[in-house]
Amino acid sequence: QVQVVESGGGLVQAGGSLRLSCAASGIALSVSDMYWYRQAPGKDREMVAGITRGGRTNYADSVKGRFTISRDNAKNTVYLQMNSLKHEDTAAYYCKTVTGRGYTYWGQGTQVTVSS
Repeated sequence: QVQVVESGGGLVQAGGSLRLSCAASGIALSVSDMYWYRQAPGKDREMVAGITRGGRTNYADSVKGRFTISRDNAKNTVYLQMNSLKHEDTAAYYCKTVTGRGYTYWGQGTQVTVSS
């Protein structure tokens, strides 16, 4: 059974930092493309950052230079380091994995709240 579990969310002041983790079981993240999405109340879910199985990364313009996605294949975990947080970064953050066979799995989300 595949499970994708996010953690690390919380309440932080503007300008602060958080590191989100996405741990998977039942699949090997080393052969999967991984993404972080977020969804604020009343808004569509948007892609924040992605990392391919080859290690190539991409970011939404709104987070470039502030967020960093990385992976630890030994721990089967992907991270999202978020620095210089802004109030507009407040959202539920979700991890998505796309396996080499094209199967997609989502986590349940973790809430990030940035106080201004």
